Amino acid sequence: MRVLLVGSGGREHALAWRLTRRAEDVDLHAAPGSPGIARLGECHPIRAEDPEGLLALAHSLDVDLVVVGPEAPLVLGVADVLRHAGVAVFGPSAAAAAIEGSKSFAKEVMAAAGVPTAAQLPIARPPCVIKADGLAGGKGVHVCRSQEEVDRALRAVGKLGGGVVVEELLEGPEVSVFALCDASDALALVPAQDFKRAFDGDAGPNTGGMGSYAPVPGLGEPEVAELVATVHRPVLAELQRRGSPFVGLLYAGLMLTPDGPRVLEFNCRFGDPETQSVLPLVDGHLASALMAAATGELTGVSLGHRDGAAVTVVLAASGYPEEGDRGTEILGVEHAEERGALVFHAGTALHGDRLVTNGGRVLGVTGLGETVARARAAAYEAVSALEPDGLRYRSDIAAEAAAGRTFTLAG
Repeated sequence: MRVLLVGSGGREHALAWRLTRRAEDVDLHAAPGSPGIARLGECHPIRAEDPEGLLALAHSLDVDLVVVGPEAPLVLGVADVLRHAGVAVFGPSAAAAAIEGSKSFAKEVMAAAGVPTAAQLPIARPPCVIKADGLAGGKGVHVCRSQEEVDRALRAVGKLGGGVVVEELLEGPEVSVFALCDASDALALVPAQDFKRAFDGDAGPNTGGMGSYAPVPGLGEPEVAELVATVHRPVLAELQRRGSPFVGLLYAGLMLTPDGPRVLEFNCRFGDPETQSVLPLVDGHLASALMAAATGELTGVSLGHRDGAAVTVVLAASGYPEEGDRGTEILGVEHAEERGALVFHAGTALHGDRLVTNGGRVLGVTGLGETVARARAAAYEAVSALEPDGLRYRSDIAAEAAAGRTFTLAG
């Protein structure tokens, strides 16, 4: 199968890594790709937000499937252009991608579908959560427990130029549940937990994600099936009813409150950095499953998951999320990989033969092990082999799960 992967981040590198496993038999191409992806397939200098360029590339390569990684091109309608031209695409239309592109639209859909979520508030008053209505790269959510935080959040969201959604502040652990969807059916992957705050102890501003692990202790197949039945399938049915069928990856960000699970947000694509922890645990032919979803034939398809666990630690620029880092040499990747870790490129570039930083989140280091504790130890051992001049990382990723904490749907 010839696959064109759209994107250049850590999520796309993880997808490229999984799709090029020997059993997949995939001829991989990427646009624009990254230095990490270039080791797995051929990269083409076309932007993810260039639908006509991607269409021309897909036709010239005679690809069987296009997999769109990032949310921005999906919200802009890249999948529509490709699908209208007869190209099989794993990724929703612009109308369906509005489930992520507009928080207010997602609220409307959830209300119509009867999906439990945080209540909207008429005014911003602490305690509350203030969200940018549109895309913000995972940085548009502000948890406010004081009036000072409310004022600061309103200023930050106002600078983005879009609308504002205010919600009640819920308490409980967060989990991410991914499901491959073909408009009517949903196939769940192993659940994950990510760490959004910039610093240890969940301090600092929200980011695109500083680490993740999978699976989530206590959330086995029966619990995940219950979540998909309560959350994903009703949303798929509602979008279908509205004439906007969802084809692609529907990601539910959930909080396990004392009153049961509540949806915090929907995303229209694989999460980052959860994908880096989830995909190493997927067992089965992923490329075929993505194709089945893209062509409306997901019913009957199954994907198992491997025993064990995965933990991903993100190395980010010292000023992230406000500022990135560009041009600083990255050393030690080979040493980390020699220790058995997977090193995914999130924001890197090549200057000659030198690997350098090129973004806010730079690398994701994934450790594997029989348990979360062992996977966590493997991840941090590999991080220690790197020489991340000017980069930082959280030291507490998956610490509670490694210490034995489990989760239930009742919170």
